[in-house]
Amino acid sequence: MKLTKKSHACIRLEKDGRTLVIDPGTFSEEDAAVGADAILVTHEHLDHFNEERLRAGMEANPGAEIWTLASVAEKVSTAFPGRVHTVGHGDTFTAAGFDVQVHGELHAVIHPDIPRITNVGYLIDGGKVFHPGDALTVPAHPVETLMLPVMAPWNKIAEVIDYVREVKPQRAYDIHDALLTDLARPIYDNQIGALGGAEHLRLTPGASAEV
Repeated sequence: MKLTKKSHACIRLEKDGRTLVIDPGTFSEEDAAVGADAILVTHEHLDHFNEERLRAGMEANPGAEIWTLASVAEKVSTAFPGRVHTVGHGDTFTAAGFDVQVHGELHAVIHPDIPRITNVGYLIDGGKVFHPGDALTVPAHPVETLMLPVMAPWNKIAEVIDYVREVKPQRAYDIHDALLTDLARPIYDNQIGALGGAEHLRLTPGASAEV
């Protein structure tokens, strides 16, 4: 499986000539979803869900479909009848040839005064890749490659390190990093790499790796 990092929280997975895109948001490239056979969205926040990027992907490929939670599905289902599927924790489905399990229910706490919204994570092909969205969800299944939300208004580095320790992946690739400056990246790399207990890796937007 080929993993390509797009900006911020968006990734592309390619296998057997088909492409799955997760979280093409406002901080990602305008064509982040173009070329996708299937698109997964973890939650409604703009850095993960951008309606124009979804429309670009869906219009470029009339066979493309979306899987997402209800709060996103209700915003786009009318435009693409029969092509938008609502999912929640515990669901399993196949999208563009990828087997997907849904894990998690709520966004991480940003502040006690801010109501929590729904958020789901996607476990791909039996644990090859796990994208948690905006939560530190630990799936009840071994994970080979963890997409790690490395920097967000709702987390701190101690929580990120402990999350890697709890999931115990073989490797962790940074996502959710658009707000992380180049000055801070070596600090995060060193601390997560030294303390997380897993191989810690980072791809620049557009770069790929086999997983």
